[in-house]
Amino acid sequence: MTASAPAGPIVRFHRSVAESLGGLPGAFWWLWAATLVNRLGGVVTFLALYLTADRGYSASYAGVVASLIGLGSAIAALVGGVLADRIGRRPTLLAAQLLTALTTAALGFADGQLAIASTAFLVGLSSYASRPATSAIIADLVPAADRARAFALNYWAINIGFGVSAALAGLVAAHDYRVLFLVDALSTLLCAVVVFVRVPETRPAEPQQDAAGPGVGPGAGLGSVFRDRRFMALVGLTFAFGLMLQQGNTTLAVDMGKAGLTSTQYGVVIGINGLLIVLLQIPVTRLTKGQHRGMLLLVSALLTGAGFGLTAFAGSSALYYAATVGVWTLGEMIQAPTSMSLVSELSATSTRGRYQGVNSLAWSAASFLGPVAGGLLLDHAGRGALWGCCAVLGTVAAVGYLALGRRVDTGRYSMS
Repeated sequence: MTASAPAGPIVRFHRSVAESLGGLPGAFWWLWAATLVNRLGGVVTFLALYLTADRGYSASYAGVVASLIGLGSAIAALVGGVLADRIGRRPTLLAAQLLTALTTAALGFADGQLAIASTAFLVGLSSYASRPATSAIIADLVPAADRARAFALNYWAINIGFGVSAALAGLVAAHDYRVLFLVDALSTLLCAVVVFVRVPETRPAEPQQDAAGPGVGPGAGLGSVFRDRRFMALVGLTFAFGLMLQQGNTTLAVDMGKAGLTSTQYGVVIGINGLLIVLLQIPVTRLTKGQHRGMLLLVSALLTGAGFGLTAFAGSSALYYAATVGVWTLGEMIQAPTSMSLVSELSATSTRGRYQGVNSLAWSAASFLGPVAGGLLLDHAGRGALWGCCAVLGTVAAVGYLALGRRVDTGRYSMS
């Protein structure tokens, strides 16, 4: 009996694709498609550049506007999480998407500092209300063993849309920024249509008791989530991680503008972030499968802090900026699915919306504080202080992930 020949490259490729993409429910893929369509808009990424380069406002004001989006998103994270558990994931998601389309279009035509700032707050309030519902749907649909992969694929969709929109939006912005706002609003409407037609309600009809944090079971309120100390430690570290990533969405654009680089160059540089995630998110997820999650989160924080820290030496080189984006993007690719899958395991089915909402609150708080802190540092302390603080923050977060990993592994849950 002869031994079978080793599989050829084509066979191995098909096997790899099947392992990465196969076995997930059809409704998940419709939600994936809706997420992709929604992210083909991307006006918030260029909001800081729009306000400073096109409208003539200061970096500090641009930071305040971005922070107001973060403030709205912080409120929406909690409200959206509670609504996802009480009235359902699907109606919460649809309402949020329709309101987001309306407010995004309005932001493009807002005039005057007060009008722009207040409309930006409404954009944050409506757009982030959809995040807990989306995450809860994924956790409801996908078995625990496949959730990290599902969250990685969802993050992949976000960044396919982001990469395409960032590259094209820079070209569009050079002619008319208002077109960006209208395209973003249209993509959100199309997303709502896909959800309405193809994504079912996944909230359980009856409360279920399953893996939950200490004292958190069916019918638990929002206060019980905040009393889950291990989970809240994870939320705090996610907040620190989010503070770093927010600089890529706001102050990086202003810093590049101060260095004499154009909106098109910024679009290409920040588009590297989405492009790398599109190309590498699935391979990175496969390579890290089965690894100790505490160590993965530690490495992600160190990479992200180092990437932003190195930006201090970029000068006016777009190529160097692109290289630093590549470093912190690798950290982002490791952190996102690892953290999201861990959050889903720490909640009961009936409290997934609340847990995902509080986790989203960490990102929203970072969106609120990160841009204004970054803008103030850039204006008053200089770029060296801004990017140096990011390096320090990444190191602090890495130490925190290490401590949390040891603490969780000795408790009811495992980070392994």
